[in-house]
Amino acid sequence: MSELPPQTLEDAFESKPALRNAATIGFQAGIVGAFVSAVQNALGSHSRGAAGFLTRSGGTIGTFAAMGATFAFTEAAIANQRETNDALNGIAGGCAAGFLAGLRTRSIPVALGSCAVIGAAMGTFDYAGEIAGRSKEKKEEKRKQFFKSVPQPVNHASE
Repeated sequence: MSELPPQTLEDAFESKPALRNAATIGFQAGIVGAFVSAVQNALGSHSRGAAGFLTRSGGTIGTFAAMGATFAFTEAAIANQRETNDALNGIAGGCAAGFLAGLRTRSIPVALGSCAVIGAAMGTFDYAGEIAGRSKEKKEEKRKQFFKSVPQPVNHASE
């Protein structure tokens, strides 16, 4: 029987809280959706006034929130299941969020296309971050070089 080599502290996987991530990212995406809805309301010509923010384009808020929560939950759940942090988690999360966006149009081909496009975009983004990423030690060294340290007071010996 061959055993897996022991993981170092850096390589050890930390499980992600899927529901907490989904709630947090869903709320943040909902705020972005509210901004987009407000812009849609401001630029559209209608007779509903400020209430159009919720009545005419309020579905945008829910769609953004649902896409954000779906992405975050799927990415964390896949990472926890596979016990790895890599680009495949982002691909799965992006595909799930894209599929949800495509379902809003009530078209399976659009949902599948959105799944492929957003999944590929998120996978590319995550993969590029892994390539350009540095270890924690290198980041700490770079941070110490960038920020100046506070000079220590000089103690003069009295003679």
